[in-house]
Amino acid sequence: MAAKVDSSKCVGCEACVGACPVEAISMKEGKASVDEGTCIDCGACVAECPTEAITL
Repeated sequence: MAAKVDSSKCVGCEACVGACPVEAISMKEGKASVDEGTCIDCGACVAECPTEAITL
């Protein structure tokens, strides 16, 4: 199951983008977006998100 982004909590800081080891996260309209086919469920993005907008 891929990471999920709560867009209402995402502030677009891009911390998760740099944390993702497989480049599964990109920014779309100022919010983080996870490519579910690429995500490996490692949780690196969850740990980096300052607003707790990402969950596994």
